[in-house]
Amino acid sequence: MMPTTDPFDDDKLREECGVFGIIGKESAAAMTALGLHALQHRGQEAAGIVSFDGEHFHSYHAIGHVGENFNSEDVIGKLTGSLSLGHTRYATTGETAIRNVQPFFADFEFGGFALAHNGNLTNAYTLHKQLVKRGCLFRSTCDTEVIIHLMAVARGGGAIDRLIEALRQVEGAYSIIGMAGNLLIGVRDPHGVRPLVLGRQDDAWILASETCALDIIGADFVRDVEPGEMVVLDGKTVQSFTPFASKPHRFCIFEYIYFARPDSSVEGRSVYEMRKRIGVELAHESPVAADIVVPVPDSGTPAAIGYAGESGIPFDLGIIRNHYVGRTFIQPTDRIRHLGVKLKHNANRRFIEGKRVVLVDDSIVRGTTSVKIVEMLRAAGAKEVHMRISSPPTSHSCFYGVDTPEADKLLAHKYTVEEMRKFIGADSLSFISMDGLYRAMGETKRNAGAPQFCDACFSGDYPIELTDMNANGNGNGQPPLSMLARGNR
Repeated sequence: MMPTTDPFDDDKLREECGVFGIIGKESAAAMTALGLHALQHRGQEAAGIVSFDGEHFHSYHAIGHVGENFNSEDVIGKLTGSLSLGHTRYATTGETAIRNVQPFFADFEFGGFALAHNGNLTNAYTLHKQLVKRGCLFRSTCDTEVIIHLMAVARGGGAIDRLIEALRQVEGAYSIIGMAGNLLIGVRDPHGVRPLVLGRQDDAWILASETCALDIIGADFVRDVEPGEMVVLDGKTVQSFTPFASKPHRFCIFEYIYFARPDSSVEGRSVYEMRKRIGVELAHESPVAADIVVPVPDSGTPAAIGYAGESGIPFDLGIIRNHYVGRTFIQPTDRIRHLGVKLKHNANRRFIEGKRVVLVDDSIVRGTTSVKIVEMLRAAGAKEVHMRISSPPTSHSCFYGVDTPEADKLLAHKYTVEEMRKFIGADSLSFISMDGLYRAMGETKRNAGAPQFCDACFSGDYPIELTDMNANGNGNGQPPLSMLARGNR
């Protein structure tokens, strides 16, 4: 099978899933497909949609982009009903198999139930072993299926009671949409690590990972689903429950830095505005004499605009991105992979030659792409290259729904900033400070005793117990890659 991820874009952290559900719309599946289009950035390996027509559930799951699979009447026309649930997925371990594509569906005593999940359960492996001993048979390698089995062995009741009982046993970060009969159910974990929003279009109600998915179908944003909240939509009313113990709010700060689409609003903050403000703070903290500010497109652009505006250094597109590099362009040999950055990015020589360049990017993960981009700018005649990063050094892995390499493959885990600068080949390298990042978010500083966000990938301060990793760690601070706690990919 040809690869479904861009082989030349493997030096970024990746969000793993996007979820979308709608109730009260006759064209529910078509609306869901549009919503998943808007959430494609959250998962590009596979997608699935389940619908309900009042009597029967209908489903379609496929490998690849939403537009490649949900683009015909042959598919959408068979997903009938006014209630629909969709999921877009990013996978990193093992094969990308249909059996792992969500939403998952199961027949219970109370009827059919579909479930889509964005996040990661940090005790899924432990629960999986217990459930297997009880006779549960798993068909996937996703941690999401653990929730289905926990519902199956729950002490009776309908979908809502069983889902609550199941979620009281799991640990981790999750935003979940469930579908049962004529109900659409949304839940966020008590820490609120992953996003989930509520929207409305006429008489229809929508749940989605981001507000951009509401915009594409012309729906209005109503509010964020609160941390630890369960909302139940029956097409007419919205019921709200808080069935879980209250926890400190720890929303993922990397959603603002990179993951969420810049045109989304997350927890009352414009993502685009936050990224520009990060650039402003970065200019305050790490000024440098230069002639031009250049973003690494596209994710570095808002921060670069902020940096340029605050520093007074002109902003220009010194790197042009090719948006038409096919995801299955070529099976990458080592030689072709080395040329991969040039397939995706090219220096705009006229604006680079002879200039002192401030190069702004959102993060450095392995550092391999940064090396090639600095080399590209020097080859285009840049006099100096000063790298500015709109996040603190990424030195720890994420276990809450984001794909990160093992810690020993993260450049910031192994090297000091000066050693990273030498590795990348830049004339200078600076990251925004943790307090600077929090100031950009509207906070005075990071509260070290009780941080306002989840910033574990920078600080190593994990707000949710890493049960599976602590019980099964392989000696380098990481659990085995095959563990279900990292299986929702």
